[in-house]
Amino acid sequence: MKKNIQMKNLVQIFILPLMVLMTIACNKAPGNKSVIAENPINKAIIEQQEELSLSDTSLKKVVKSDAEWKKILTSEQYDVLRHQATETPFDNKFNGNHEKGNYFCAGCHLPIYASETKFESGTGWPSFYQPIAPERVKEVMDNTMGMTRGEIVCARCDGHLGHVFDDGPKPTGLRYCMNSAALLFKKS
Repeated sequence: MKKNIQMKNLVQIFILPLMVLMTIACNKAPGNKSVIAENPINKAIIEQQEELSLSDTSLKKVVKSDAEWKKILTSEQYDVLRHQATETPFDNKFNGNHEKGNYFCAGCHLPIYASETKFESGTGWPSFYQPIAPERVKEVMDNTMGMTRGEIVCARCDGHLGHVFDDGPKPTGLRYCMNSAALLFKKS
């Protein structure tokens, strides 16, 4: 009898609080759209992701006014895509993403990179050794910050995605160093 009471006390002391903590953690987990969608920024990103399709490959130019871009992009997406901002290294959404799927331009939803070409560059930004198709990105010269680099922009909406460097792995030897804010991800 005494053992049953002790066991019951252990359950009340340890198991019940653990269950409460697990419930709270599950409600805040990335897969729980109802909690995440309460944040307006996250709601906009969820809506954007629902429109993603690998068959959307048209390169017909997407042209919008500044006001139109501000309406459809989060402030961080807008700063990166339309004003060539760079997000903080290591503190961004896709640097540590190891899920299988595809990355799309956050501006126009053009499929840009496949997870199979993503690699750990150690730079703090998601890096890829090649785009899904070379015509989906354009390289333009960037002479800012006292150096010359290849800026990578979306071929459809001209949104700034990141930069390309020649220190990547085989087979291309390239490192497309992208901003997470310029991308959307859809699991395969």
